[in-house]
Amino acid sequence: MIETTMHDQASGLRRMTNPTRTKVITVTGGKGGVGKTNITLGIGMAMAKQGKKVMVLDADLGLANIDVLLGIRVGKNLSHVMQGVCDLKDIIVEGPHGLKIIPASSGMRGMTELSTAQHAGLIRAFGTLDEEVDVLLVDTAAGISDMVLSFSRAAQDVLIVVCDEPTSITDAYALIKLLSREHGVTRFKIVANMVRSYREGRDLFTKLTRVTERFLNANLELVACVPLDERVRQSVKKQKVVVDAFPQSPAALALNALANKALTWPVPRNPGGHLEFFVERLLVRDEAAGDYLGE
Repeated sequence: MIETTMHDQASGLRRMTNPTRTKVITVTGGKGGVGKTNITLGIGMAMAKQGKKVMVLDADLGLANIDVLLGIRVGKNLSHVMQGVCDLKDIIVEGPHGLKIIPASSGMRGMTELSTAQHAGLIRAFGTLDEEVDVLLVDTAAGISDMVLSFSRAAQDVLIVVCDEPTSITDAYALIKLLSREHGVTRFKIVANMVRSYREGRDLFTKLTRVTERFLNANLELVACVPLDERVRQSVKKQKVVVDAFPQSPAALALNALANKALTWPVPRNPGGHLEFFVERLLVRDEAAGDYLGE
């Protein structure tokens, strides 16, 4: 019994002194219609199918659609959390393969007009969740609102989805410019979406880097070229994710490859000194470990 107790205490101490940080990836793009949500759900589902504990935050707070795309019913959503009706843990719903969803509201103007302090409160609320989360994917709204900027800065990786349209490239550049110049985010991972070939994706990436390298202090990395695939549209009509509905389709294979790549991206062990998702939980564990050691 004593040996068992000592083993349990040692295991607990190791968990506290070596806390596992949740990988947080914000998926954004500046412009609507570039496929952010399909990318988010595609890589999230691919990770979940591998047994990872994945949570998706529908951060399009006024025009939420992740629950619709998955064909799942939700009761309360983020608007109820912001009104103080319930806690964040009370609105989590489970999708296919154990994918956890934080649903937002649709058609509520007030949710699109939250203050910076309210954005911060929402980000901090994730630190109160008890369950372990390997990866949090944040699917933002279109545009360059304060919410998009706050959620991007609070992530470890910013995934920017672009397609081969002048407006998509222009809006992606505007978002990168704001994040790099005003919020200290200098590294961006780029997904060329709905491209007809890998070469088209590389050319699209080149168009974007041509202007960022000239005017901004930002590092861009092309991490995926997701092909234009009719199966994606068919999946949406079925209210399924393409990696689940058509796992051997070109888009699904590209999304699986992106998910595998994303799982290898390093996660900093220590907080970055600014507001981040789950950072409070990490600090609480560090304090608990200090108390245990008698510091």
